[in-house]
Amino acid sequence: MTSNSKKVAILNTKAPFSQTAAKAALDVALIYGSFEQETSLFFQGDGVYQLIDKQQPDIIGTKDFLKTFSAFEFYDLEKIYVCQQSLIERNLPPEFHIEGVMVVSPEEFSLLLHQHNAVLTF
Repeated sequence: MTSNSKKVAILNTKAPFSQTAAKAALDVALIYGSFEQETSLFFQGDGVYQLIDKQQPDIIGTKDFLKTFSAFEFYDLEKIYVCQQSLIERNLPPEFHIEGVMVVSPEEFSLLLHQHNAVLTF
């Protein structure tokens, strides 16, 4: 990262298939990654549902855009955080998610988020 580069955080707060926000956040993350912009992904609230592995959106007639998560490494999207409190509130165990996601306390989540120059909330 050069001194002129900005750190971008993408905050995911919506369930994956209820709105277009989750797909839009993923698209933005891939665009920033393709331009080698330092980008981190954060999942909080209902956004944590995006991280559940092996979802079957075809059952509701929706395309599975979450498969794209497997391409993160090719876009240098390696900093992925999920709020532990959001998991607790939804009765999800810490190990429920796709590989490579770091579960952090609400305090750490906030600290990490505030280390970025821009936060895009979806």
